[in-house]
Amino acid sequence: MPQAIMSLLDNPVDVLSLDTFSDLAKGSPAPYWLFQGVCGAWGIEPERAQLNLITVSENATFVLLLDGKEAGVVRVSQPGYVGGADAVASEICWLAALHDVQGVRLIKPVPTVRGTFVTKIRDTNGVGWTVVSTKFVEGTVLEDLDNPAPYYETIGQWAAKFHDQSRSWTAPFGFRRFHWDIADMVGPAPRWGRWETAGLSDIDKEICEKALWKALSVMMQAPRTPDSWGLIHADLRPSNIIRADNGELTVIDFDDAGYSWYLYDYASSLSFIEHESYASDLAKAWVRGYESVAGEFTDEQREIMSALSMIRRLQMLGWTTNHREDALPDGLAAAQALGSVLCAHRYLADSQWLLH
Repeated sequence: MPQAIMSLLDNPVDVLSLDTFSDLAKGSPAPYWLFQGVCGAWGIEPERAQLNLITVSENATFVLLLDGKEAGVVRVSQPGYVGGADAVASEICWLAALHDVQGVRLIKPVPTVRGTFVTKIRDTNGVGWTVVSTKFVEGTVLEDLDNPAPYYETIGQWAAKFHDQSRSWTAPFGFRRFHWDIADMVGPAPRWGRWETAGLSDIDKEICEKALWKALSVMMQAPRTPDSWGLIHADLRPSNIIRADNGELTVIDFDDAGYSWYLYDYASSLSFIEHESYASDLAKAWVRGYESVAGEFTDEQREIMSALSMIRRLQMLGWTTNHREDALPDGLAAAQALGSVLCAHRYLADSQWLLH
């Protein structure tokens, strides 16, 4: 393996689990220690409230009901996950700054009774869990729509606006967010799991490896300058965007926000669905939206975003190896292995196949 590429795959990252919530199904009530802690931290009368599981992914998220109506979303982070409470506070800090960007709609965090947005709640074993709450957003997650394509130009536009803000924003002292470097995506100990353990046949694994090395060769030449690398959302995909009945969109879940190539937001917008027949329409719509704000992409940028998309596909294949299937829509997790092989074949034949 070339030494230059090997350097991209150094720096392993430990990943903690959420086994505490592994026995909960969607809609299950939260453990009592969490319910009690949330009520205390946000000054909620327990007899008015319910706290039910939405999903378990990098974090456990719960819907907060007051008098039977959705009022908020509570997110419980893994202890120590990618920076702990300081990193979560930094996430909320950037989210607050992004609310100044014109023309975008974002979730709104809810302060605790102490005035902070982040609190720590201890379980029955004394383990401290970092918890935040946001206002409930009415509407339909784009992931649940038959065709999210009409909204991808807006997603591209908003990504460009986020990037403009990131380039000009000065993070405050103590700001702490992790990086999305190649090692974090597909290195020997990636943040979310190794794609090589996804159960591919030897032949299929070889195809994916060839596609990965082709993509890595592009990224070895990719610039890492203030114009190309900075703080990004890193997960602007349909599951993190809600459409209201009037068609307005709201971006949620900044948990993955970190430092990477700006064009990684293109790759993340297509997470898990690159193999679908409609993915090319989404990719081209995203590009149209982005270019309407930031100007036309160069061919070099298109090669970089395409390489990142291939890497992201394998990164998320690794994600499926240690995450619950119900964190994705029905059947999508099972389609990731063979779908990744299909994407690898297409990338090897035409690196910009999604854009053509």
